[in-house]
Amino acid sequence: MDKTIGWGIIGCGSIANSFAEGLKPLKNARLAAVAARDGERARDFAAKHGFEKSYPDYEQLAQDPDVDVVYIATIHPTHMQNTLLCIENGKSVLCEKPFAMNEQQAKRMVEAAKTADIFLMEAMWTRFLPSVIQTRKLLTEDMIGEIKCLSADFGFKAERDEQSRLLDPLLGGGALLDVGIYPISFASMLFGCQPKDIKSIVEIGHTGADEKAMIIMDFGNQRFANLACAVNTTTGQDAVICGENGLIRIDTFWRSEKITLQIAGGEPQLINCPFATGLNGYSYEAMAVTEDIINGQKENSIMPLSETLEIMNTLDRIRGEWKLKYPCE
Repeated sequence: MDKTIGWGIIGCGSIANSFAEGLKPLKNARLAAVAARDGERARDFAAKHGFEKSYPDYEQLAQDPDVDVVYIATIHPTHMQNTLLCIENGKSVLCEKPFAMNEQQAKRMVEAAKTADIFLMEAMWTRFLPSVIQTRKLLTEDMIGEIKCLSADFGFKAERDEQSRLLDPLLGGGALLDVGIYPISFASMLFGCQPKDIKSIVEIGHTGADEKAMIIMDFGNQRFANLACAVNTTTGQDAVICGENGLIRIDTFWRSEKITLQIAGGEPQLINCPFATGLNGYSYEAMAVTEDIINGQKENSIMPLSETLEIMNTLDRIRGEWKLKYPCE
């Protein structure tokens, strides 16, 4: 009989709902428990998605022996605290991006997991999508040659609520951590390193949160990335990877189900990469984590902890240019 892994979720917001939907069809994933500070909200969430138990506080879920791994879906400033709580209680953790508020916090989380010999991963779900796996395959096969430049952006126009988690610095608000993490992590994955030099321009709003930014990265050897993020402006949300011999275009790259390959001098080739029947985009990272835990792995090879720390350092470098600090730091 196949081994099953008991999943718990801390936090009942929109992303937790999407993740729960992604868990349901997975044969090795059992919906064990969910927790929220509002007990009624947790009960409603459990009833909606079919979780076995619900809790009115995170501590009870972390102590539940039927929970093997916990998905942290709370606001950014609480990621470290909630992750450490779960690790202290012997639970593996999938922590929603951004992994932490800064590199220092991220190091504490990684060190705790390594000391406890517990699985830990940042939930950069885009990396596990069929379209991104196919993109990596084409690059490994040298279909477009060495990557020379990347253009990627993720911006949307949010409702103007200055007390929302998107615009309130107390809640970790701002474009960089909420959506800028997507193109920045994508660049890290493609180039296999962090930038040697960074130049950026930022728009700081009335609340003190970064609302829009343009970021240029130099990865050395004439390799560049032109990235953008925003919570007050809608962008194309596309990625274009340009190599010596062609390009790969990924429309709405963070959730795409198709890519376009164009070899220099040739016609564009559309490659469909649909989600499997019944799955959503979050299913793929959940499958990867479930398999890793069943196989006794302590981290994932596609989203390794060492790279998570490097990306957090890059985010800190960018904010250093802006002289932007969060109240929790």
